[in-house]
Amino acid sequence: MTTPNDAEGAGHARCTYRLRVSSNALAALLTEWDRCRWAWNQCVATSRAAHKAREECGPARLDKMLTGWRAGNAWLGEGACVPQQQIIRDFAKSRAKALKDIKARLPVMQRAGMPKFKKKHLAKPS
Repeated sequence: MTTPNDAEGAGHARCTYRLRVSSNALAALLTEWDRCRWAWNQCVATSRAAHKAREECGPARLDKMLTGWRAGNAWLGEGACVPQQQIIRDFAKSRAKALKDIKARLPVMQRAGMPKFKKKHLAKPS
């Protein structure tokens, strides 16, 4: 006889994996990270310019701009578009959280700050 699984009694397992890649794969991953970091920095610059011009700057607009960035920069178009689109979604989520905290009038120490530029030597690949 079997007993049904209870949601209350279910446990959680956490696994840790270490990925060891070859030098060629590492170079390819770092190159892709550079493209994603560039896309993030463009999103920050576009968002700040739109704020100064009192315009809306959402993820749909940034997705359309990504198409133009990829067409204008051959090196950016060489990479996959999915991680770059994910960077835009992450940027939009981060910006929305910062704006929500400002609107809720949270104390400055508790607020999530507006997204900032990612510097090559300070931002670890994620």
